[in-house]
Amino acid sequence: MKKIWIDGYEANVKQRLGSSKVAFELLVNFERFDRENSYTILLPMDPLGDLPKERPGWHYRVVKFRRFWTYFTLPFILMFSNDKPDLFFSPTHYIPRFTSVKRIGMIFDTSYLHFPKMFNKEDLWKLTSGSLYTIKNAIQILTISNFSKKDLIKNYPIVKNKVKVVYPGYDANLYKVLTDTAKISEIQNKYSTGDKYLIYIGTIQPRKNLERLIEAFSLLSSDKAFDKVKLVLVGKTTGPGRKGWMYEQILRKPLELGIENRVIFTGYIPDADLVYLLNGATSLILPSLWEGFGIPVLDSMACKTPVIASNVSSLPEIIGEAGVLVDPYSIEQISQGIRLVLTDKKIREKISQLGLKRISKFSWQSMAKEIIKIFNNL
Repeated sequence: MKKIWIDGYEANVKQRLGSSKVAFELLVNFERFDRENSYTILLPMDPLGDLPKERPGWHYRVVKFRRFWTYFTLPFILMFSNDKPDLFFSPTHYIPRFTSVKRIGMIFDTSYLHFPKMFNKEDLWKLTSGSLYTIKNAIQILTISNFSKKDLIKNYPIVKNKVKVVYPGYDANLYKVLTDTAKISEIQNKYSTGDKYLIYIGTIQPRKNLERLIEAFSLLSSDKAFDKVKLVLVGKTTGPGRKGWMYEQILRKPLELGIENRVIFTGYIPDADLVYLLNGATSLILPSLWEGFGIPVLDSMACKTPVIASNVSSLPEIIGEAGVLVDPYSIEQISQGIRLVLTDKKIREKISQLGLKRISKFSWQSMAKEIIKIFNNL
């Protein structure tokens, strides 16, 4: 039996996207599948109600000092604890410093190296310095796609023998094909989407390439065949937990193009509503310049909703043939991809069916079990 401590900060937020969703699902599945090791989850506040309940071998330790959490609080606890762990796992880019305890970190992607101008100065400094420290000092590095692994090795050769890919998953109990058309219409009315729309899901930030997406969508606005189609952008700008950044120009773009009535910024939407919006959507579109993985793609495939996505970074690896891939730097090609999916029923059906088959490759259970194996082998 190993004593394993986990940084639970990211998992313990109400609005979970991206890394916070990964952190939450890992905790749920560690508790479900590992009854051999002893876990202590460190939190800056009381655990939310949907986190696993305490039991023998599964405990929460709340230290209500969230400022400088990684840089001060976690190292302090590790330094002065009388019962130190065998392993410390951080499902983030940041591992605690000033300790000899074996640490495992998770580097999701290196977009901060490739697009530094798309990050504010504080976030860029944290990601650059924190990731480098983790890469140098963690006993094991986890990442979420083969693309990210290759990119990590290219930029940080030191990780070559200690980086492992663990694919994220999706909630198969929630994200699935729904037949309750009345409920789908109810949720569409709630968010004023209409019944024909493209949907984007993710944080509102420059790396997601939303300005080009809005411009590409505007190219269709003069065509009467698409005059009732809307673009629905689901994601946070500001708020608790994960925040967007440098998003003001993105919010202004529809007004500049005169299509403000056809582009909807919903803010964060809970999964219980989002699954209905996905089922009712004509297509999910994810035109990112860089993705370490792209969890919304899995959610969409599980709902049999066609996917349009970038042909760069990890997305071709995750999607395979189950989607329409476009050049994210070409407004014209993004627009053509949208037009193809909106007008070609055979294409929609083909990629939808391929998506349902491909989704079987990914699950949170598999991800958690792979990491548990790593815990046991260190």
